[in-house]
Amino acid sequence: MISLALQTRTECSMVKNIAVCSWSLQAANPEDLIDSINACGLNQTQLALEPFVSGDWKLDSILSLLESSEISLCSGMFSTVGEDYSSLESIKVTGGICPDEHWEENLHLAQQAAHVASQLGIKRVTFHAGFIPQHGSNAYRTIVDRVKRITDVFAKHEINLALETGQERAESLLEMLSDPNMSTIGINFDPANMILYGMGDPAEALSLLKDRVVQVHMKDAISAKIPGQWGEEVPAGEGEVQWDHFFRTIQEFSQSLDVVVEREAGTQRVEDVLKAISIADQYGCTR
Repeated sequence: MISLALQTRTECSMVKNIAVCSWSLQAANPEDLIDSINACGLNQTQLALEPFVSGDWKLDSILSLLESSEISLCSGMFSTVGEDYSSLESIKVTGGICPDEHWEENLHLAQQAAHVASQLGIKRVTFHAGFIPQHGSNAYRTIVDRVKRITDVFAKHEINLALETGQERAESLLEMLSDPNMSTIGINFDPANMILYGMGDPAEALSLLKDRVVQVHMKDAISAKIPGQWGEEVPAGEGEVQWDHFFRTIQEFSQSLDVVVEREAGTQRVEDVLKAISIADQYGCTR
């Protein structure tokens, strides 16, 4: 009998590589991060830019370590301030670049993050824009304009942006990205976020958004038992994401992309990342 890995090895031709989110590994410093990535058996990471923007981590240190370890950066991640994830309602109000009181600070952070990403040679950065307001409203126009301004900030450094999925249904995100000002923006598709936020079936969403997806997060979750509450993130393979459909849908893409393992809960991060990698291995994806 032919193994599943052999049967499906050609089906991941649109996957460039398997990587891990740096923030998932909860590293205390750049050296710790490199050690954790090596423990996962990977040679690529999506790097959180915030430690370098804040000055907690030094660019020279990570550049030297990346070179000596032969680990590369597939993308970066830009964080906004003032977000409150204590409930779905709180993050809806405080998420991303929606709050007026944090807009100027977030724009400044974007400028700093773009500079850091440029110094590191990163060509793609992802971020959470926040909940998309009702189409056509003044609030909607404000968000579109703000996303465009941040896009322009990164474009000056020849860096492309990708929006995270989850806060809204796929149809709403696709509608916003159809705006002429959004033509260069991609999507970082996170199937677990769709479940955590209760925003629809991730398999259907991935199929709908596939023409704009440039990177995917490999993360799993279980739906909330009570509508309006958070779902629960779980290790890959223990939740509701249909990984067979996930990888087969990626094969239909016209563009290649990285699969980046993300884990934001639990106390055994390296072990949980390795579980996710073992699933990807079944579909012939390469490290």
